[in-house]
Amino acid sequence: MRLSDGMAVVTGAGGGLGRALALELAARGQRVVALGRAPEGIAETAAMDPSGRITPLIADVADPQALRAAFAQIIQIAPVTLLINNAAIYPRRDFLDETPESFAQTMAINLGGTVASTRLALDSMVETGFGRILNVSTFADLWPLPASSAYAVSKGAGRILTRALVADLADRFPGIVLTDWMPGMLATRMGVPHGLDPAQAARWGAALALWYDPTLNGAVFEQDREILPPRGLKGRIKDALLLRRRTTRVIPA
Repeated sequence: MRLSDGMAVVTGAGGGLGRALALELAARGQRVVALGRAPEGIAETAAMDPSGRITPLIADVADPQALRAAFAQIIQIAPVTLLINNAAIYPRRDFLDETPESFAQTMAINLGGTVASTRLALDSMVETGFGRILNVSTFADLWPLPASSAYAVSKGAGRILTRALVADLADRFPGIVLTDWMPGMLATRMGVPHGLDPAQAARWGAALALWYDPTLNGAVFEQDREILPPRGLKGRIKDALLLRRRTTRVIPA
């Protein structure tokens, strides 16, 4: 089976990086569902696609019932072979300005949306034994910025989720490959004015998403390069004795 045999789903595709990822995947020949909660945003994304490969679909990732209905529509067309969990919010609130409800809402979108989308996409992937999941991530959990507690906690938990999914699925379903990708600071509404053009980041993200290689399971990439996991002293000694050199992979252009 190939990724192009099924449908790619990009969450949060009504603007910013999600829109750029959907357009880049379509330009590379992939059928794409641009999923988002704002009808005008995802409609605009689809209208920007000259290939006609993008299908807009309205759903809020924080609403499990709406998301379940959306995925039911998708699999009537084709099985989901690729999921990019991109939807997120960054409210920029000092913790003293948070309420339990506002904090929980950020968690519901950034973490809950990833959980729900992944679980529903896995229905198709487990059935075929094949799939690719790319989680748009960040180092915000390691170095939280001021006024970012909910964002940092939710995105950090997302990175733990990737590792937990690999632990649960890798042995039984080696054909389902999960990877974390950190695009960096972008010139988007959630990013910074002087950040990276989301279209450039999307070229890396789409290429990584379409790079189907089981050895990418559990890998972490920042922009176009792999971030290798730290090695303990015993591991470093073993590498030296075996003349083994770890190589950082670069996303194919």
